[in-house]
Amino acid sequence: MKRGLFTTLAIIAAVTFCMGTAFGADIDLAKKSHIQKILERGELRVGFESGYMPFEMTNKKGDFIGFDMDFGRQMAKAMGVKFVPINTAWDGIIPALVTNKFDIIMGGMTITQERNLKVAFADPYIVVGQAILLNKKNEAVIKSYKDLNDPKYILTSRMGTTGEQAIKRMIPKATYKGFESEAEAGMEVINGKADALVYDLPFIGILYSSQGKGKTVFLDQPFTYEPLAWAINQGDPDFMNFLNNFLRQSKGDGFYEKTYNKWILSSDWKKELE
Repeated sequence: MKRGLFTTLAIIAAVTFCMGTAFGADIDLAKKSHIQKILERGELRVGFESGYMPFEMTNKKGDFIGFDMDFGRQMAKAMGVKFVPINTAWDGIIPALVTNKFDIIMGGMTITQERNLKVAFADPYIVVGQAILLNKKNEAVIKSYKDLNDPKYILTSRMGTTGEQAIKRMIPKATYKGFESEAEAGMEVINGKADALVYDLPFIGILYSSQGKGKTVFLDQPFTYEPLAWAINQGDPDFMNFLNNFLRQSKGDGFYEKTYNKWILSSDWKKELE
């Protein structure tokens, strides 16, 4: 009987020790989370590149506006810290995150397996895909991206983007011409110097409605699946948990719908740029 009691007490002690050790490990992990650095600094530093309509843009006053910018400000408010936007060249945005130039990328970044090897993505906050802005001269013969797979067609996109990747992967025979910005790539088509722009559907829709009518055709059925998500450095489950719950809360309390309607379904914001 005594032996059974001692054995039971020993087991309880061992379990208690293990639970205490595990709890201590969790505390240590929490202390290492980037959330603590943000709270101590009193700033949420958000990395993006201005110019990707309607997600991040610079208005006439020099302020950063857009879908992602509203979410960045709301996130900083939820944390009780200052929102600090950091405009960064796209080709260096992941290295800048990895070297802690900012805390998070909120810049219309598509989840890709290649990027996911370098950064961690929160749950997607919107799904877009590649669409086509076609020069009107090709309207009668081009009905989908497959019809553009010929060397005689000049396609444009922004370098280093999923638009460029889609051309190389799915329309490889076409003649590709890359540009530093999506606006330049689009104007090449509008001015008749290229046959089609391949880029994210929201941007092409805006470009078509603002400058492309009468000169281009908008093929508005996306031919790729591209979820956009916020990116942080790997190895931070607490920060990731916060982001996913913040997104879930935003969808539940109406903030997401309000922001989506403002930037995606409406074009009233364009007057802030003109």
